[in-house]
Amino acid sequence: MRKYPPLLALLAAALAGCATMGRNFDSTSLSWIREGDTGKKEIVERLGNPFRVGVDAGDQTWTYGYYKYKVFGESTTKDLVIRFDPSGKVKSYTLNTSFPEEKERLDPALKQGMP
Repeated sequence: MRKYPPLLALLAAALAGCATMGRNFDSTSLSWIREGDTGKKEIVERLGNPFRVGVDAGDQTWTYGYYKYKVFGESTTKDLVIRFDPSGKVKSYTLNTSFPEEKERLDPALKQGMP
């Protein structure tokens, strides 16, 4: 007898489900990140190790991301990119999210139906 049920179950889950990458974080509560003051140690204590590291115009960057990809329906993603100065303090950061509830909290105008 062939063992198709586990393979079929895996295939059904893949077609009906979604894939998640990264670790979720509260993108609407980042006021604790202060430019010129917050250092790498505090970032790691609060957010864990970064998902990606890189360089932007000579500045070291850390990216925290959370990505929910769906086979059917709308996928949602968010990225927090933190740029550091040479001393390891936050120089600036950028946040982007496509999670509807977070978009509305970050920009209340979206609740009123503005494009």
